[in-house]
Amino acid sequence: MLALKRASLLTSRRALSALRPIEGGAVPGLVGGPVGAPAVVVIQEWWGLTDLIKSHAEAVVAQGYRVAVPDIYKGAVGVDAEEASHLMGNLDFPAAVAEIGELNATLRAEGSPKVGVVGFCMGGALTLGAASKAPFDAAAPFYGVNFDLLDAAALKDTPVQGHFGKLDEMVGFSDPTAAAQLEAVLKAAGNDAVECHLYDGVGHAFMNASPAPFATFDAREEALGFPAHDPTAAETAWTRLFAFLGEHLK
Repeated sequence: MLALKRASLLTSRRALSALRPIEGGAVPGLVGGPVGAPAVVVIQEWWGLTDLIKSHAEAVVAQGYRVAVPDIYKGAVGVDAEEASHLMGNLDFPAAVAEIGELNATLRAEGSPKVGVVGFCMGGALTLGAASKAPFDAAAPFYGVNFDLLDAAALKDTPVQGHFGKLDEMVGFSDPTAAAQLEAVLKAAGNDAVECHLYDGVGHAFMNASPAPFATFDAREEALGFPAHDPTAAETAWTRLFAFLGEHLK
């Protein structure tokens, strides 16, 4: 089992320069890690392609993967919840799913033998949507499900690992009931490789070690109701994720 070392994670989160713009492709975004290695597509939250998402991607790069991060909003970033909601509300989700599928094909053309997909919040919903349409070898949604976007039958043979906070109050999208429903729907479709983990004491966005774009976690909780970051829960989730990716991609 691949254990996440705290020091390595902190180092990787400072090394954002390891990601560089995707060149010559139809899908804008960032790419990093060794060409031809097993690959992972990392998908943004509703805020956009922020430093937090870059740090998540760098943590995956540090595990030896080729990583691509699509810029779903094409350069736009939500500076507050109102703008982020507007950006997500105007997003063409089927088009975004198609772009993620294009990155899958690009990574395979580079030589990556297997490709997984990981997403956070809105990116979690896009993760399951993309894995329903393109041949991903593993899918890991973090606190985000859109049951209208995913196709349970198409995911029957795709290993899925979900991560959700027990205090998440986003009903039908990322609360514990949505997590249980996701697992049940996929198992009913014949998927024997699905597991959804629930984490005590945390809610939505529990993987974010920074409250950005808010100044403090207290300000974030007051505005959005998300409890403060718990490093222990986040590290447990990283450890589980890397073990999952290692099993199915390496």
